[in-house]
Amino acid sequence: MRPLLHLLKYDGLEPIAARIGNLIALELVRHADLPADATIVPVPLFRARQKQRGFNQSELLARATLLALRKLRPDWRGELAGRVLQRRRATQSQAGLSLSERRRNLRGAFFVPDTELVRGRNVLLIDDIYTTGATARACSWVLKRAGAASVRVATAARAQRYDRALTYQFQNAGGEIPSRSEEAADMSRDIAWWGNTVQVREASSEG
Repeated sequence: MRPLLHLLKYDGLEPIAARIGNLIALELVRHADLPADATIVPVPLFRARQKQRGFNQSELLARATLLALRKLRPDWRGELAGRVLQRRRATQSQAGLSLSERRRNLRGAFFVPDTELVRGRNVLLIDDIYTTGATARACSWVLKRAGAASVRVATAARAQRYDRALTYQFQNAGGEIPSRSEEAADMSRDIAWWGNTVQVREASSEG
């Protein structure tokens, strides 16, 4: 998976998104608890970064995943909502940061400008890579605070291998990341899925 993601993200080979999106969809249809009406939301880039790159790789993956889900699940009714979640500021690259540094880096970075587009809806959040969970947690926390009925997360790859089960317990949106093994990941078989386990605390989150 790593070569494909690099070709998409850094070389701008956008057609590769269709192949990766199909792989994500193949994993998702294995999970009967994924609501057929889930609104698909990509992790946003800051507008200046997206303008520089010319695209948001997570949005391309989300769009490709939606198209594949419609073919694989005839009952699928969910739509893409590419502007529901937005990033209000540029953030430092997460590469090389510790978990606590990643949380601080992302604090307050995401927001939902129109909560009516989220309230009461099941959300499927799509991103390219899961590393420590800081981004997924921050986005999920914001979506839940905006009124989403549920938030599920799917990523094209994981930077570390976790327990074999693909559903993890986030006790709250600012809690500890799931335990992981010491073994480094082979990203070529790491399509990942997290079920509806994000709960919201009233207190401010680090996520």
